[in-house]
Amino acid sequence: MTTIESVGQIAIAAKDLDRARAFYRDTLGLKHLFDAPPGLTFFQCGSIRLLVEVPADERFRHPASVLYYKVADIDAAHADLVAKGVRVEGKPHLVAPMPDHDLWMAFYRDSEDNVFSLMCEKRK
Repeated sequence: MTTIESVGQIAIAAKDLDRARAFYRDTLGLKHLFDAPPGLTFFQCGSIRLLVEVPADERFRHPASVLYYKVADIDAAHADLVAKGVRVEGKPHLVAPMPDHDLWMAFYRDSEDNVFSLMCEKRK
């Protein structure tokens, strides 16, 4: 029986690799690992490797699934992204009150028009 241990990598489709590399490296601040020509660039996001690619196969040229990036301070992270000109889809808002924390999220668009979110577990 196969046992899945964890998510090792997530792929995000891009239209313009140079623009996407700059966004994920410079705007979001992810550590750039390496490029693999002709259309792949890799980043480290915690324990997950993020592949941003211009898909060679037309079937895979579609918007990505929504990725939720954890941050310690959603208000400060939101202000930083706004200052960098990132397109905001929704300001930070309470999603769910929990017994020991409140779950907050905010939604944005990356340079390739994919939706992503910041999420924050604000301790009570």
